[in-house]
Amino acid sequence: MFGYYLDLALRSLKRNRVLTVLMVLAIAVGIGASMTTLTVMHLLSGDPLPGRSQHLYYPQVDPSPKQEQKRPFDVMDYRSAVDLWSAHRADRQALIAVATLKLRAPETNLPPLMSRVLATTGDFFPMFNVPFQYGSGWSADDDTKNTRVAVISDDLNRQLFGGVDSVGRTLRLKDSDVRIVGVLAPWRPSPVFYDVAGGRFSNGDTASFYGKPEDVYLPFGTGQDIIADDFSVFTCWGTGGNQKLQSSPCVWVALWVELDSAAKLRDYTRFVAGYAAQQKGLGRFAHADDTQLMSLMQWLDFNHVVPSDVRLQTWLAFAFLAICLFNTVGLLLAKFLRRSGEIGVRRALGATRRTVFAQCLVEAGLIGLLGGTGGWLLTMVGLWLVRRQPVEYADLAHLDVAMFLTTFVLAVMVSLVAGALPALRASRIAPALQLKTL
Repeated sequence: MFGYYLDLALRSLKRNRVLTVLMVLAIAVGIGASMTTLTVMHLLSGDPLPGRSQHLYYPQVDPSPKQEQKRPFDVMDYRSAVDLWSAHRADRQALIAVATLKLRAPETNLPPLMSRVLATTGDFFPMFNVPFQYGSGWSADDDTKNTRVAVISDDLNRQLFGGVDSVGRTLRLKDSDVRIVGVLAPWRPSPVFYDVAGGRFSNGDTASFYGKPEDVYLPFGTGQDIIADDFSVFTCWGTGGNQKLQSSPCVWVALWVELDSAAKLRDYTRFVAGYAAQQKGLGRFAHADDTQLMSLMQWLDFNHVVPSDVRLQTWLAFAFLAICLFNTVGLLLAKFLRRSGEIGVRRALGATRRTVFAQCLVEAGLIGLLGGTGGWLLTMVGLWLVRRQPVEYADLAHLDVAMFLTTFVLAVMVSLVAGALPALRASRIAPALQLKTL
């Protein structure tokens, strides 16, 4: 029966070509606009580590002496972060500190570059499932001994060494040489989740979280030796005088931990709370009852990582789709009512209201499928335009399989919703009245 309805729908669409084109265009434009913004939203709000994010947690304590502080800072001071890391109470754990340094490759004649450098610990790579193209990360022993080694990104490897295996070669950071032990494969987390902090203070301007990862990765202790006081600082609550950054009243170090069971999560939560209470007893913390331990996705949600303009554009695009939907309802209603005589004859020959309703919905669904094809093409054009915008996430804009299927599902659903009222109205046409007019 479906084949018969499909044949009738094709005949009807061919008979009213102009009206068909208008309906297909209305759906295509609405789907193209909405799917472009929905795809960007999907890419920016997705899980950056599927299958692993539920085991990654971000501990926070508050070293500020201010009694009015209502919640911990987004990052920690050096002593607190290193104390928690040194206790080794998690399955894996990674310290994080970021700086921007001048670097060059002494074996080449290329000019120096200014690049972002991440000081971290060896667990960073397996913990965050970071892919390697050549070599590997460093060992726990290298963390302890502050070994002068480094891992570099694929982009930096291409810039300095033409993309060949550069393991064993030398990289100069400021005035210090380090030996390259690993080169990452192309890696583009969305967002750069381990660097996220302060998003709720940015007034929705969180596009910077979607920039490219750092170019150089150093053991945390090695980073302290080479970078010294040039790390990026989140905030300070006092004047440090001539103090080194490690002992200054500033927060600038993040800690991520991996806990693979609910029992370990409970134990670690108690451990962090106990540490804060201990530090309060020593007079270093003003209060100890505001520690937090968020999962990766909770932390990203807390920091509102999806830029506010992307959310607004998505709402506006779906409002435009609603307008296209109402236009399609009107066009379908006009189309079906123009066929009142034909429908009346079918009803007189025994067709039920249900069969007329089904026939009209098949026609509406076919229009949606054609509109979905046009919407897919417009979505590709829209994403191409997004990739040319001066925003951090521009290069992430692409249509994956899930969004490709969503395009057609949404188009057919929209057309069926638009066709429901006209189909119901057509199925209720009285055959006797229509036969009198023939």
